[in-house]
Amino acid sequence: MKISNFNIGDKAQVRQKITKQIIKDFSVISKDTNPIHLDNGYAKKTIFKKNIAHGLLVASYISSALGTKIPGPGAIYLSQNLLFIRPVFIDDEITAEVEIISIRKSKNIITLRTTCFNQKQEEVISGEAVLKII
Repeated sequence: MKISNFNIGDKAQVRQKITKQIIKDFSVISKDTNPIHLDNGYAKKTIFKKNIAHGLLVASYISSALGTKIPGPGAIYLSQNLLFIRPVFIDDEITAEVEIISIRKSKNIITLRTTCFNQKQEEVISGEAVLKII
């Protein structure tokens, strides 16, 4: 993979429907068993009124887009910042989008805007990633 293969404005997306099983599986893997994610009775007493997905579960689809599409294999994460804007619920359809916004050819580094949207096209996560092309 060469840095010259990339251009500012290049984009890629990954889509995923959030299911109760995915949330349960992520809870086991991450050891985050916060009842807001897993317990309907608990969640009903919160401002959300129902279970929400783990923020980092949703953000992991950004990693999927970066690791498999743009820039894809042959790149490593240097940094990622995230702003969690809206909750994600069971049965939400999430689109993680990455877009190259800066290229530093001398260092083989690209910066990407990272965004997740729900099926209503509402932004749920916003951020920026920096990756090194190796």
